[in-house]
Amino acid sequence: MIRTGAGRIPRPVKALGVVSFLTDVSSEMIYPLLPVFLTQTLGAGAVALGIIEGVAESTASLLKVVSGVWADRSSRRKPFILFGYGLAGMVRPLIGLAMTWPFVLVCRFVDRVGKGIRTAPRDALIADVTAPAFRGQAYGFHRMMDHAGAVAGPLIAALLLKIFGLPLRAVFLCSIVPALAVILVVVLGVKEPERRTQLQPLERPGLDDFRRAGGGFKLFLFALVLFTLGNSTDAFILLRLSWAGIDAGWIAVIWSAHHVVKSFSAYLGGAACDTWGPRRTLLLGWMAYAAVYAAFAFGRSPAFLIAVFLLYGLYFGLSEPSERAWVAQMAPEHLRGSYMGLYHGAVGLAALPASILFGVLWKFLGVNIAFLTGAGFALAASVVILANRRKPEVSL
Repeated sequence: MIRTGAGRIPRPVKALGVVSFLTDVSSEMIYPLLPVFLTQTLGAGAVALGIIEGVAESTASLLKVVSGVWADRSSRRKPFILFGYGLAGMVRPLIGLAMTWPFVLVCRFVDRVGKGIRTAPRDALIADVTAPAFRGQAYGFHRMMDHAGAVAGPLIAALLLKIFGLPLRAVFLCSIVPALAVILVVVLGVKEPERRTQLQPLERPGLDDFRRAGGGFKLFLFALVLFTLGNSTDAFILLRLSWAGIDAGWIAVIWSAHHVVKSFSAYLGGAACDTWGPRRTLLLGWMAYAAVYAAFAFGRSPAFLIAVFLLYGLYFGLSEPSERAWVAQMAPEHLRGSYMGLYHGAVGLAALPASILFGVLWKFLGVNIAFLTGAGFALAASVVILANRRKPEVSL
């Protein structure tokens, strides 16, 4: 039986959930419309889209390594969280001023710098304040709130487009309103636990700590990189829906419905992680991803593609809480931020080539080959996880 309980979620985690909700309201007023904006308004193609999203996500993931180590050294989490959310929120709406796709690239780059600075310290803070037995639910709750914001954001964008008749650029500029609210909630609502004991020099995060990590952790990182090589930006899925004849306003609504599935499945997936263990839950998530990408390769009708896209949300609910809970389980307490950063950095290592590869495959070999390649990487990574029966302790 999967056990859930809102009382097991600490107050700082709830506050961070509100922060992520508002951030995704702001972000998702833009993101599902970005492929249409780039291709139809700015005249960019699939390769440019792959470059923009690959650079953006790689920047975020690699900076998470730095911010995680830095947060461990300073014994503080909140300053990184505040600066990261604030920077991204102020730059993101400027996409509405873009006249060429390189300007979008710069905005997405700075936006992801903010994400890179805040994410590892935030995930470490969640582990700091949550009992180990309930970390799956804590991460699941946080992801649920994040995805709930992604439900509201596209609906607001669709309302502004369809009812008020605003152009895409104006919708993008309006995203600054929830971004300003994020800063207020972080300042007033996110409380750190009592300052931790200052680490001694020998306890400082460093490469030696990672070299001594258990074999289960290293194999986990290898599988994660392998999976991410086939996990290109979701902007390509939105472009696929556009190619099927679905217009920008309806894509925003479908994107919102997709996040309804992600929101519910994230909390249930976190609870499943606490009950079944992160390995089994993650394996189910990655296999679901492979099945969905194979379906995108062969699907043709808009109705079928929409249905598959909604089912795609189950992958996130099974995988996101499980990955984070597994890393928290493997990390020593004094290196928790650093290990969270290393986890996100492994994703960043593969994010740029993944999106560029997908864009090149789409352009030169066709959409079918691109999606089947993603499914193949997910299956290969699942085999590695299935073979990883080592206990994921850290041997320090």
